[in-house]
Amino acid sequence: MLSRKTLFFGLLVLLTLALAGCAGQAGERGLSGPAGPAGPAGPEGPAGAAASATDLTCTECHDDTTALSGKAAAWGESGHGVGESYVRGSSASCAGCHSGGAFSAMVAAGLNPSEVEAGDPDPTRTDCRACHAIHTSYTSSDWALETTAPVSLFAFEGATFDGGEGNLCATCHQPRRAIAEAVDGMIEITSSHWGPHHGPQSTMLLGLGGAGVEGSPSAHALMVEDTCVSCHLGEGDSHTFEPDEASCEGCHADLEDFDYNGVQTDVEALTVELGEKLEAAGLLHDGHPNPGTYPAAQSQAAWNWIYIVLEDGSLGVHNPAFTKAMLEAGLAAFE
Repeated sequence: MLSRKTLFFGLLVLLTLALAGCAGQAGERGLSGPAGPAGPAGPEGPAGAAASATDLTCTECHDDTTALSGKAAAWGESGHGVGESYVRGSSASCAGCHSGGAFSAMVAAGLNPSEVEAGDPDPTRTDCRACHAIHTSYTSSDWALETTAPVSLFAFEGATFDGGEGNLCATCHQPRRAIAEAVDGMIEITSSHWGPHHGPQSTMLLGLGGAGVEGSPSAHALMVEDTCVSCHLGEGDSHTFEPDEASCEGCHADLEDFDYNGVQTDVEALTVELGEKLEAAGLLHDGHPNPGTYPAAQSQAAWNWIYIVLEDGSLGVHNPAFTKAMLEAGLAAFE
C-alpha cells in the first residue's frame, strides 16, 4: 500500500505535467530595460609596437634623399626664386600671378588673373606650394600640379591654350592686354609700361598677340607633349626652369645649342636693327616705351619689339616664323 508521502509526490508530478500540456505559446519579448551603470575600468593593456617609418605617409616625400633639398636649391636660382616681384602680390591686379599664395587661391576659385579682386596681405614667392598640391594628402600625391586644365586666354576672347602640364605655366604666362585699335591712323603709347605685359610665352607659341601680323602655332605648341614643362624641366626635372638642349634632341638630333638653324642669330640681328629705328623715331627710350601718339604701323612695330625682346625672351625659339614676321613688319614700317 502506497504511503501518503509517495502518493502526494505522485499527484504533484501528474499536476505539473497537466499544467505543462495546457501552456500556450510564449508572448512577444518586452522592451529592454535601461542600461545599468558602467562597471569599473579594467587593467591597462600592454603597450603596442612603436610606429615605423613605413607607417608615416610623410616619409613618401620627407625621406633621407636629397630630392626635396635639391629641387629647392635649383628653384632658388630660378626667376621665381629671386627678385622682389612677389611683393606686387599685395595689389589686386597683380596678386593672382605675383603671389604664390594668391595663385593657389585663384586656381581653387576657378578665376583668371584679371578676375582676382583682392591683393594678398602676405604675398609669397611662386614656390613649391604655388605649383604643387603640397600637404593636402601628406603623401607623394602632393606632387600633383595645382592645375592642368586648358587656359582661356583672357586678353583674346575665344582663344585657349591647351598644352598638357604646360597649362599650369600658361595660367599666368599670357598677355594681360592686346594692342589698342588705331584712331585716325594713330596709336597711343600710354606709359613706360605699355605692351602685352610680362610672360606672353603661351600666345607666342600659338602665334597670337602680335600687332598687325597674323601668326600660327609653332611646332613647339603642336608637337611637344606638355609644352613648357617638357622643355623647361626636361628629363632631369630641373627646377631652375632653364631649358636643356638634351630635351630637344628627340626632335632635333643634330642640335648643338638653341641657335638651331641660326634662328637666334637672325632674330637678334633683326631686334637690334628695329630697336635702333624705334629709338631714333622716339618710340623707345633706353629700351623702354616712350609715351606719345605715333603712326599706327610704328606703334605696332614698338609693340612687337617689346613682345619679343622684353617679354618673350626666347629670341625666336618659341615660334621662329611668327617672331621673324613681326620684326620684318616692324622694319617695313620705317621704309
